[in-house]
Amino acid sequence: MARKLNILKNDPWLAPFAAAIEGRHNNVLRRERELTGESCSLSDFANAHKYFGLHRVRGGWVFREWAPNASSICLIGDFSDWKELPQFTLHPVEGSMPGVWEVKLPADAIKHGQFYKMLVKWPGGHGERIPAYATHVVQDPDTHIFSARVWAPRTTFKWSDADFVPDTAPLLIYECHIGMAQQTEGVGTYNEFRTKVLPRIVADGYNAIQIMAIQEHPYYGSFGYHVSNFFAASSRFGSPDDLKKLVDEAHSKGIAVIMDIVHSHAVKNENEGIGLLDGSHNLYFHSDRSRREHPAWDSLCFDYGKNEVLHFLLSNCKYWLDEFHFDGFRFDGVTSMLYYDHGLGKAFGSYADYYNGGQDTDALTYLTLANILIHQIKPSAITIAEEMSGMPGLALPFRDGGIGFDYRMAMGIPDYWIKTLKEKKDEDWHPTSIFWELTNRRADEKTISYVESHDQALVGDKTVIFRLIDAKMYWHMTVGDKDPDVTRGIALHKMIRLVTLATINGGYLNFMGNEFGHPEWIDFPREGNGWSYKYARRQWELVDRDDLQYRFLNAFDNAMIELVSRRHNFQAKPIRKLWEKDDDQILAFMRGDLIFVFNFSPTNSYNDYGILAPGGVYSVILSSDSPDFGGFGNIDESVEHFTKPDPLFAPAGVERLMLYMPARTAMVLRKHPARRKR
Repeated sequence: MARKLNILKNDPWLAPFAAAIEGRHNNVLRRERELTGESCSLSDFANAHKYFGLHRVRGGWVFREWAPNASSICLIGDFSDWKELPQFTLHPVEGSMPGVWEVKLPADAIKHGQFYKMLVKWPGGHGERIPAYATHVVQDPDTHIFSARVWAPRTTFKWSDADFVPDTAPLLIYECHIGMAQQTEGVGTYNEFRTKVLPRIVADGYNAIQIMAIQEHPYYGSFGYHVSNFFAASSRFGSPDDLKKLVDEAHSKGIAVIMDIVHSHAVKNENEGIGLLDGSHNLYFHSDRSRREHPAWDSLCFDYGKNEVLHFLLSNCKYWLDEFHFDGFRFDGVTSMLYYDHGLGKAFGSYADYYNGGQDTDALTYLTLANILIHQIKPSAITIAEEMSGMPGLALPFRDGGIGFDYRMAMGIPDYWIKTLKEKKDEDWHPTSIFWELTNRRADEKTISYVESHDQALVGDKTVIFRLIDAKMYWHMTVGDKDPDVTRGIALHKMIRLVTLATINGGYLNFMGNEFGHPEWIDFPREGNGWSYKYARRQWELVDRDDLQYRFLNAFDNAMIELVSRRHNFQAKPIRKLWEKDDDQILAFMRGDLIFVFNFSPTNSYNDYGILAPGGVYSVILSSDSPDFGGFGNIDESVEHFTKPDPLFAPAGVERLMLYMPARTAMVLRKHPARRKR
């Protein structure tokens, strides 16, 4: 009798869909056997990058490309004066995979640093193409044309991170973009990030960076989400070795490096991308145009049902892990992959919406195989799904009937905070609603909680701090300026972040600069702004200045991150709700030996307010009202708090903890472990 999957054991509401869940599980097993046969592993299968592309071999070079619709292929480059020469002509390779072309070259035929492309001819046409497995692609600053570049330095990069293992207890992610991490207007580099920004992240206490826009993309303003060259680290930030230096140094400082990987779609560009590599539309993508072209993103959708596409994408995962020592991936656009309609404009109101036949089984299979492969190669790897539909099992291990991600992005949380800020008056902030939203998740799946990511900082949206303070940020952020709107904004900015971090069940994410309330949106250079870099940067001088209040927000962020990171496995400690009263706007809950108390009221401060807590002695170890964090210092952090017995609540094992709680403040109290009450 077949073993019942844990996803079905743990959630009886999924019973009506058992056949679909088991069918998906078995489909992965069948597909894995189909790909690997009887003699190899998934990791052995995912080696396309070691076969295809340009490689230095003993005595010379070999170049291969998969292009079944091509009638001829020739390498052209500065080594051939960009002319079609016989010695660089590829020939068909006989084998099990039709459409493979190859050329072998002597050692002196090409050199490290030279530029090249393929001249591909097909029935009825021809074109210059960048190889699908190119590992270094560079744009000419004058012509703006992209070309592959030979990257085969004689001296290989020497890694020093052999013993590094990510700290995920809890996982504290600093989301970042290399190009816009610099102070000056322009494109930042891997080296600038390593020397100037990485030390800030270390000082801020985060234990992981999640880097956007690594895979090469022709349009800078796409934020890296319209990928053209899947195996090439974007050269606009520096060389491949520069990226390796960044990863290696991050590891030396205890920082894991997660890469945003885009396997949900590809850029349409034919000259730069793989959209029409051999003259056919369906090499890597769907043959049916209605499925091939993404209706919202103006991009191309992979056909995950083709083994050659799985070969390409799975090898891509392995390549980034092996070649650049990334510690895992945040998979972009997972919702778009899971559903034939890409989940566009769809409300997921019941379990039936996940099992109604509208799901792309091939995409589900690919994502599951990718997770199996990644953890097979690197057991400590981190995988995160950017997914908003809430599909059950997404962040469950495959053995339990899941898709295998370690975490899913809690995308409802930033939406909740934005909706609250836009639509509710301060006096209508209800602790019951806040607590429910922050803890409403599947008990067996870990999430990454966050207040805002890069999505909330883009032009067309507003960051949380800008929603709170708006244009007054430009005039009233000087230390000592007690403008009421700024005071409110600073107080709520701290409270929103603390309550979100305090309720995590997996990890927490912050976008670069938001820890100190970066004042402006992100707008990459484009025609509409005169190709300006003014807003595609981070104004670090704001937090470095002693005369501005940004430093208070940064100091509070540091303190709350340190508080959580010092408690091993904080994310796994049960959350025990102690008190929530909407009329008073008070919320209190306990994790381990810590009590988190929030007074969301904009006007009401409370003396001797009683909440229920385990009996004992408590001390305040963090207060959002501290002058160090831009507060008023109304909470005396030196006072010890002794609970008072109450016969009414004695059977529940709790007593009254009496606190002074100023309006719009949060505090964290620690229970003393071995002290008797007076």
